[in-house]
Amino acid sequence: MPTYEYEHLEKSCIRGKLFEIKQSIKDESFQKCPTCNGPVRKRISCVGLSIQKTNTEIRDLGFTKLVKRDDGVYENVTQRGKESRYMEAGKPETMPDLSKIISD
Repeated sequence: MPTYEYEHLEKSCIRGKLFEIKQSIKDESFQKCPTCNGPVRKRISCVGLSIQKTNTEIRDLGFTKLVKRDDGVYENVTQRGKESRYMEAGKPETMPDLSKIISD
């Protein structure tokens, strides 16, 4: 269910000057605050969008993405240079080299 933001038009109540409420798209907008019964209006809010990034973009941002392939086996789909393509549990030599990624 979407979250909508409302603003009190006069004095605010215990909800504050602005408050959010979850309601169906099909529901009518509130004209009055459900708590104090004061007049309110629906506000236009920013929409959060998540755009999926490619493995290359993830790598270029400094992240490492491991995809589980088997029990204790992960594929490093963002491998850099001479890093191992597969990371295996209990084998530290297959771990990504974080010293090349993390810096002060």
